[in-house]
Amino acid sequence: MSSTSSFVLPDLHAVTPFKGSFNPHYTEAAAESSEWVNSYNVLSDKKRAFFLQGGSELLCAHAYPYADHEHLRTCCDFVNLLFTVDEISDDQNGKGAHETGLIFYNAISNLAYDDGTTLCKMTKEFTARLLKHCGPLTYRRFIKHCKDYIEAVAVEADLRERGEVLDPEAYMTLRRENSAVRFCFGLAGYALGIDLADEVVEHPAFMAMHLSTVDMVCWSNDLYSYNMEQAMGHTTNNIMTVLMQHKGLDLQGAANHVGVHFKGLIDTFLDAKRSLPSWGPKIDNEVALYTMAMENWVIGNLNWSFETQRYFGHARHEIKRTRVVHLYPRRVEESEDDDEN
Repeated sequence: MSSTSSFVLPDLHAVTPFKGSFNPHYTEAAAESSEWVNSYNVLSDKKRAFFLQGGSELLCAHAYPYADHEHLRTCCDFVNLLFTVDEISDDQNGKGAHETGLIFYNAISNLAYDDGTTLCKMTKEFTARLLKHCGPLTYRRFIKHCKDYIEAVAVEADLRERGEVLDPEAYMTLRRENSAVRFCFGLAGYALGIDLADEVVEHPAFMAMHLSTVDMVCWSNDLYSYNMEQAMGHTTNNIMTVLMQHKGLDLQGAANHVGVHFKGLIDTFLDAKRSLPSWGPKIDNEVALYTMAMENWVIGNLNWSFETQRYFGHARHEIKRTRVVHLYPRRVEESEDDDEN
């Protein structure tokens, strides 16, 4: 890791042509979802405080600005649930993380499943709300993303335990899944009220759009979260570390590389968007809505990153203005008993 004390963020907003908006149902839906997840007391006080300042519901209001109140509430529940799973598994080894993930997967894919855990109960309640308005194809893909997610989280835990840093290609394949970004994108069909056919979703142009926007969110999240993660000693699962170790870059060089790659992802998305075929007026309109949803996630995530305290704390507005990030000192983590699941 570089010995530098600061680095300058690339200006991702400047190269992002998408227009963001904000869900008008945020205040009510966020309060309901926050009350729901907090009522279970799954997390320790320390993690709960971090959870509250993270602004999961705020992210949903940026990422799903088109959702009505009920759909936004369900999206908020999902992201809060993911945060809970992520925080539990962060302190587990591969075996423990996989067991936590299986509870989540079984409860989301089978409403009859019940192992008596709090995580299971939370997940079943979310799934019941989801299925009220989710199309069968969207739900099937959602379950597939869930399986990929829990398997990737377990791999991440194993890598973290060994202190192993993957090469860039292997890392990004894993990151698309363990970040849960593909999982979250899967809610777009639900929130829009559409159920795209597999032939559309699996078309090369559509898939190129999907993967490029997923990668935009992953790369920007890694860039923005690096300071927080290096302070906690959790750097193995971050593209910045991957680039420094495998490309011989220093910290600023890695940040610059992220900026260049992000612009390339934008170009890939726009090229793929222009090459989409026509499936007829009805499906073309649905594809246009889904495309808008992908764009919303990218720009919404960028905007949220400088509104939440999750990444940059109280300095977030100053960092957005100057793009200069001063590295936090390494924190000494207190041991916690994290068997809440």
